[in-house]
Amino acid sequence: MKPRYLINFMTIITVYSAITFYIGWNGWVWLHSVFDLQDKWIYGLVVSLISYSYIIGHFTKKVPLFKMIGSYWFGLFQYAILFLPLSNLVAFVLIFADLSKTTVINWVGGAVLISFVILFIFGTFNAYSPVVRTFSLVIPKQVGNLTELRIAMASDSHFGRLSGIRHVRRLVRNVNALKPDIILLPGDIIDDDPVPFTQKKMGDVMKELSAPLGVYGVLGNHEYYGGGIPKFLQEMERIGITILLDQVLKIADSFYLAGRKDKTDRNRLPIEAILTDIDPSLPIIMMDHQPAEITQAQENRVDLLLSGHTHRGQMAPNHLITKRIFENDWGYLQKSQLHSIVSSGYGFWGPPLRIGSRSEIIQIHLTFLKRE
Repeated sequence: MKPRYLINFMTIITVYSAITFYIGWNGWVWLHSVFDLQDKWIYGLVVSLISYSYIIGHFTKKVPLFKMIGSYWFGLFQYAILFLPLSNLVAFVLIFADLSKTTVINWVGGAVLISFVILFIFGTFNAYSPVVRTFSLVIPKQVGNLTELRIAMASDSHFGRLSGIRHVRRLVRNVNALKPDIILLPGDIIDDDPVPFTQKKMGDVMKELSAPLGVYGVLGNHEYYGGGIPKFLQEMERIGITILLDQVLKIADSFYLAGRKDKTDRNRLPIEAILTDIDPSLPIIMMDHQPAEITQAQENRVDLLLSGHTHRGQMAPNHLITKRIFENDWGYLQKSQLHSIVSSGYGFWGPPLRIGSRSEIIQIHLTFLKRE
């Protein structure tokens, strides 16, 4: 490892450990006050184990409990950073006002705990209860026999340990109820490792997705992170889902469907290379997992660009960050002829929590108008 990377890594670990210590200290003060907890060394060991569970889970894949605990810890970690400094300030003010220190610690700590419980219940509901968002768009292009096209889109399903088989069943049930002409899955279908997906036979459920023009997807960054792309592609082929790898297909002799490899892949082709030798008078629909090249899509005459990746930050106020990174981090944007739609995703990464965002399926009703 290069010295610069080593220094950055050690800095991150040090800051993370310091914040974890601060969170653990707050928990210890409250537990000691309310329950007279005494053994701080065992408590410290438990907090350390929990805070590094996600990393431990990466090396102990056969023990999924670590990754599950680590996923929830990320949610606790984020909101503890937001809640605890404020609660500490309130506690200091009340103690300075000559209220009983024990009473203040018990009540303020209890209020923080209740806030976390409410937040986690609300966030879990949002994560596992998908909504359908509908867009009606017009593309002024000549097509074959089609005058309209109904698309069902679900990005960022992250199927694996926590976004499990029941969530797969919800997807199939809700998507098929829309009676789409075509189903599109713009990346992060699985959560890193394809093994949980295949072990739980989620593919057999996804195989029930039904649309007359087919089911298509692309790779997301998490398919790359898992390092199991060949196995993933084999499973998708088995269940009848076509994964487009910098490819373009002509569908029903009426429109083009293009799918890009994820931006993670350094060898992915530029948009202009993918769209070489096509007839631009026909509608061009493209899936690109990360909405990072909207301008390039517009300049290359793409009509509809479908993306995910951002999760709309998944847990507020992270959406303020994604909004600064991406020109369109969620929802709809029109840029000249281009219609860009970015989904917050059907699943979730890390904790099964959505706060300020919602698990969603996108329904798109396209109308094609002949040019006069």
